[in-house]
Amino acid sequence: MDAQSSDDRPAQKHWGLIAALVVLLVLGAGLRLFDLTDQPIDFHPTRQLRGLIVARGMYYEMLPAADPQLRSAALAFWASTGQYEPSILERFTALTYLLVGREVFWLARLYNSLFWLIGGLALFDLARRMVSASLGDQGAAAVGALSALAYYLALSFSVQASRAVQPDPGMVVWIILASWAAYRWSENLSWRWALLTGAASGLAVLTKAVALYPVGGMLIALMLTARREDSARAGSNLFTRLGRIVHSPQVWTIAAFTIVPTLLYYVSRSGRASEYFSSWTLALSHLLLQPETYLRWLNLVQELTTPFALALALLGVLLARGRAQALLVGLWLGYLVYGLFLPYQMTSHSYYHLQLVPIIALSLAPLAGRIAVRLRALPKLWQLSAAGAALFLLACASWQALIPLSSQDYRNEPAYWQQIASYLPADGKIIALTQDYGYRLMYYGWRKVVLWPNRGEIKLSVLRGSEKEFLDFFNKRIEGKSYFLITAFGQFADQPELGKTLNEHFPVIAQGSGYIIFDLLHPLNSG
Repeated sequence: MDAQSSDDRPAQKHWGLIAALVVLLVLGAGLRLFDLTDQPIDFHPTRQLRGLIVARGMYYEMLPAADPQLRSAALAFWASTGQYEPSILERFTALTYLLVGREVFWLARLYNSLFWLIGGLALFDLARRMVSASLGDQGAAAVGALSALAYYLALSFSVQASRAVQPDPGMVVWIILASWAAYRWSENLSWRWALLTGAASGLAVLTKAVALYPVGGMLIALMLTARREDSARAGSNLFTRLGRIVHSPQVWTIAAFTIVPTLLYYVSRSGRASEYFSSWTLALSHLLLQPETYLRWLNLVQELTTPFALALALLGVLLARGRAQALLVGLWLGYLVYGLFLPYQMTSHSYYHLQLVPIIALSLAPLAGRIAVRLRALPKLWQLSAAGAALFLLACASWQALIPLSSQDYRNEPAYWQQIASYLPADGKIIALTQDYGYRLMYYGWRKVVLWPNRGEIKLSVLRGSEKEFLDFFNKRIEGKSYFLITAFGQFADQPELGKTLNEHFPVIAQGSGYIIFDLLHPLNSG
């Protein structure tokens, strides 16, 4: 009977691990489905609304029976958003609109949420293999993998950002899949895993080009580690190892799959990549010499990922061994280099740090595995206490993730912006200081306006050394415009020169809750 009980233990642990995995995935799905149909203003609305405007344009382009006037407007709005990266999510969303017969914006949330869960499965298996290779303990590997997955799924920032209508969640999941495939490739250097690594890496970079930094760092680190182990058996030195990497057809295949598709895409975009590099890297490189840049970067990272998890993750990197440590170091270094190329975004755009969520999650796995090994040697009471503490932390994290979703309601946004759009004159061009680059007015009200720069753009102009004298800038900006719309009153208050000029020189033709319209065609008598 004792022998039978002993034989049953591995099976029980196996089913227990599957049950825990399913519970975490269900929890992760539930957090992302909560308040699913609320308007996409909850997280970086500029990016989300831009994606939905692109999806709408694609939908009306494909819709056979579309109203010609609406189709023309939708296509014009789509063209006005610019093309930053391939519109993969937007195309899937538009095709789904066509299938269901109408626009249902939250379908894009479902796509990203589902893809994030798929990434969670790959992250779980990768973390389990990393800890198992480091410790040789399957029980500890299971604990480490579950801990990594719990952080990845329940972190508040992860919940908000992973369901947002933008390409970043897809990019991050492809980074995870690339890391998982590359790790498997480094174990046996097979062609199957080389091709899968190249495909996942290429899709990550194609989805959003900044994925090249963590993907490149991870691939280089694993290639060096794999060849080091291979060369160690043959007694080779570093130069021989590098020679084998350079002459490896698998390495060249992975590199080609990773770079070529994105390179071809941006070459066809007539200089978009060089323009981006010039505007966001070269023009703002002086920020790298300012200590406050790094302090603000660190503060934002701690706010998004929690200081406790960040500290434990760095410890986990030190505790990892072999190719597991190489993968983590490569991902971290790739992230740091990425931040040095985009110093402004690293202090101002939270979603630029989304790739840190799986990096930290994987970094926590080696530490969680070692803690599991230590706990196994302690009395049962300590083990139960540790399990209870872990469940309590998971519950707190899940509750914290729901707070921003439950505390805000944006369901009145469509009616609000449609009302403002109905007050706008149709007999002349309108310049506006409005929210989210005019995307709310464009998406909900079907009206496009010329934009007056907000405080962020003015700050960027100063940082780039292109600040302009106000009156000259104002007169040039309003040239050919008939009306000036204000809806962003916080921004308006931050630009006193604009307020003074408009109030002193131009009459108000309409004013209501949340908006004011100045008449630029009939200035007040200054005498």
